[in-house]
Amino acid sequence: MGKTEYHNYLMSDCPRCHQSINSQAVFCPHCGLVLKAYGHPGIPLHRATGDEPLCNCCTYHADDTCDFPQRPSARDCTLYQDIYEPIVEYNLNRNIFSSQGIQFWVRRNMTWLVLLGLVIFSLLISL
Repeated sequence: MGKTEYHNYLMSDCPRCHQSINSQAVFCPHCGLVLKAYGHPGIPLHRATGDEPLCNCCTYHADDTCDFPQRPSARDCTLYQDIYEPIVEYNLNRNIFSSQGIQFWVRRNMTWLVLLGLVIFSLLISL
């Protein structure tokens, strides 16, 4: 990644004043607009750009799963998901019989495997 590409990666534009700002900034240093969720600087704060509230084109409003108190007229939201953009789904169904699946299962169940080993070892000693 070149110097210019790295600079462009770290910089974005403020939606209000359109000045160049650090993409990790919590608020705009030029106009003071809050850019990230309060207390959660890693969570982006989505804002309505026109007169329409965000809820009109939000997936969670459309499927009636939103419990945001400002619904249906929210202008700012951290959970906003554009109804016109595809939702990325993650495949959590791992094949347990693949080598990665077995390693994953062993890592997740290491405590139980150690306890089972101790029980078996205790039974063998007592015989």
